[in-house]
Amino acid sequence: MFKTKILIIGPSESGKTVLANFLSDTVETIGGDYSPTQGVRILEFESQNHGSGDRDSSCEVELWDCGGDFKFESCWPALMKDSNGVVIVFNDDVPSHINEVETWHSTFVASQGLRENQCLLLVHHKPGSSVNASPPPLAPNLSKLQLIHSNLEEDPEDVRQEFRRFLGGVVKTMSENRDNLEMSIFT
Repeated sequence: MFKTKILIIGPSESGKTVLANFLSDTVETIGGDYSPTQGVRILEFESQNHGSGDRDSSCEVELWDCGGDFKFESCWPALMKDSNGVVIVFNDDVPSHINEVETWHSTFVASQGLRENQCLLLVHHKPGSSVNASPPPLAPNLSKLQLIHSNLEEDPEDVRQEFRRFLGGVVKTMSENRDNLEMSIFT
């Protein structure tokens, strides 16, 4: 069984902690008072994967819920170490969030050399906000990345299934990397 380290990153107040709690089944209810994450929270759980090649594969997940305040930037290299995937969460109702997505991508994804299938863009819609399912105006280099909309009030299980598909792609990449490393030892 693979153990994956997934970072949940993005601007402050975008919904990262709510999504992390939901995906890890940490809390029973969604919502509550806003409390910014200080640095990072690490949530561990087991998840079924979809799309990893093995029908019933599962993996152990370390979900790193990273604080979105740039005052923690000096900690980011330590957070990124050995990460296998990145989920960039943002709220497209907030113009500054859309502008920050490219910064988060270049810092956490491009700098590590992660593949496209190891990054998920997640447009999080807070309770009571309007859901615009059209793609947000992102930089051209981000257009190849998988993008999903989340609304935990209306379609929570769709979000969970999309996350499991994303995990499946990450695990598949990890497996391919391991196989390539093993083959390089023999040649």
